[in-house]
Amino acid sequence: MTSEPLSGEILPADPRPADDAVMPLVDHLSELRWRLIWSALAIAVGAVIGYVLSDAALAILKAPLPPGTNLIVTNIGDAFGIKLKLSLVIGVILAMPVLLWNFWRFVAPGLTANERRVVLPWIPATLGFFVLGVVVAYIVLPFASTFLLSFASDLGVIPLLAAREYFDFVSMLFLAFGILMEFPVVLVGLSRIGVVTSQRLRRSRRFIILGIAVFSAVATPGTDLVSPTVLGVTLYVLFELTILVIRRSGR
Repeated sequence: MTSEPLSGEILPADPRPADDAVMPLVDHLSELRWRLIWSALAIAVGAVIGYVLSDAALAILKAPLPPGTNLIVTNIGDAFGIKLKLSLVIGVILAMPVLLWNFWRFVAPGLTANERRVVLPWIPATLGFFVLGVVVAYIVLPFASTFLLSFASDLGVIPLLAAREYFDFVSMLFLAFGILMEFPVVLVGLSRIGVVTSQRLRRSRRFIILGIAVFSAVATPGTDLVSPTVLGVTLYVLFELTILVIRRSGR
């Protein structure tokens, strides 16, 4: 038997905040599907633009090689495949704002209003750090290529680089630097929602330095010492600056 409220009786308010309502699983999966579709469309549009810009991009990427270094293709379809792969990488970079926005729109419903308020301003910073990582990778590229090619003269051989392998190396180097440069934004975001503090980060400094060294060595392609060293030093400097930012925010 259900009891009807008496006339004039004040019912207790629902204690659950409106913005903390739980999204049904089906709606959650539907939301994920649409976010993936929009992200794929953004990458496709960026890849088309990347194909138009691929010749200029190829010239820019070949510039860091030492003078006289030749790039060769060994299969009939390599040249076309290189242009397609480079177009896709450019497409991902150009679509990064859309990818980040769709990622935010997907995870935002799972956060409280306060968490959304403190995390949202840092979403554009992720794009800035990704661009910073790509720029640092391009600066590192001449030193890394010179270091690796220097061993050819020691062996008395003429370096003839396979174009496909070289551009795969460059693409992976750029993506590794760009993605790992998001490290400070992740730490600031975790501090804003109370997961980490500046004091806890300082106490864990030795383990974090070890983690930075391992990730830098694993994530960077090739066998040169320049790329992981520069990436590791850059990440460590950003880590120390992040501690200062978190401490100044009172956390």
